Amino acid sequence: MRHARLLARDDDDSVNCGSGGGDRRYTGLRIASIFIILATSLIGALFPVLAKRTKWLSNRIPTRVFDTAKYFGSGVIIATSLIHLLDPAIDELSSPCLPEGWGDYPYALGICLISIFLIFITELVAFRWGTAMLARMGLAHDAHGHGLASHAAHGPETDRATQALTRKQQGSDNSLTREKSGDVESQHSRDHEHDEPQYPHAHSDVEKHHGHHSHHADALGDSPSAQIIGIAVLEFGVLLHSVLIGLTLAVNDEFKVLFIVIIFHQMFEGLGVGSRLAYIRLPQKYNFIPVVGALLFGITTPIGIAVGLGVRQSYNPDSTTASIVSGILDSFSSGILLYTGLVELMAHEFLFNSDMLNGSNAKLAYAIGCMMLGAALMALLGKWA
Repeated sequence: MRHARLLARDDDDSVNCGSGGGDRRYTGLRIASIFIILATSLIGALFPVLAKRTKWLSNRIPTRVFDTAKYFGSGVIIATSLIHLLDPAIDELSSPCLPEGWGDYPYALGICLISIFLIFITELVAFRWGTAMLARMGLAHDAHGHGLASHAAHGPETDRATQALTRKQQGSDNSLTREKSGDVESQHSRDHEHDEPQYPHAHSDVEKHHGHHSHHADALGDSPSAQIIGIAVLEFGVLLHSVLIGLTLAVNDEFKVLFIVIIFHQMFEGLGVGSRLAYIRLPQKYNFIPVVGALLFGITTPIGIAVGLGVRQSYNPDSTTASIVSGILDSFSSGILLYTGLVELMAHEFLFNSDMLNGSNAKLAYAIGCMMLGAALMALLGKWA
């Protein structure tokens, strides 16, 4: 697809910048692709979620399989942001169909930069608001506990801050609460008095001692709203990308090659999204959210294909309007996935994960290898789509 665009750019006369440029061959196969890609996308996204939440499957699938899928998925998401979103966006916003002014500045990179800062500021404001709400309730919240890798996303420095804030809040409680809190701190000191210094584990120590109070565990650890925000950011970027892929597949003249590539593309990307959805911890009443997220991923590309087939007589992916809209959306989505991949997934999975900081070199090397393999395979698919 990208190769065809580059050839067209070398000969501006061959570029159709008007309407009705969609390819009309292989109609039957294009219709079948709706259901084939629906199946592969749902398999990739739903399997990790259902396997993690179904006791029968969870007991029969080794933990190593889930971990491999999780690290592999992180690499897939990072590669998707650069190879499958940012690069096509640069190509689209430098199309010969666009006015000359679009070539005066790298707009795709600029929009990606804006997207990164918008997501960062949005998350920052959301978590400051959430932390303030918890503080008014007399509870502490670990700011590094958000995101999709939240089960292991507590950084050493933030855990100490959380414990200090918790001790301060405990000091202002009534006498009964102070007595109980003192017992907790005393027990914690005895447990670790002769131990070597270790980084904190997935939940804060305060949360562990209050684990028998479910409302304390939820509030002190990862609040449902924080995790929902994290997954919503990832889903938004991925879903935009999936719709555009479907539109392209419905009208592209290199359909057969693109179809095969997108089958693998959606399965790998679905595995990346699904493995992250599988690991978020939510109260029982919110347990449907990961399943809904996987289903949304599964249906977006088929919806894009169906829409593309419906408008292919009037829709031309190389037209001025289509290039601008697609380029802007791809640029914005690339910023979302780049931020999510580097900050929410890579940094939290390796820099703020006690298992990685204290684990063996072999375990660390395996995790990095899985992530690089996911990125490499997704980057390789970028040669064709």
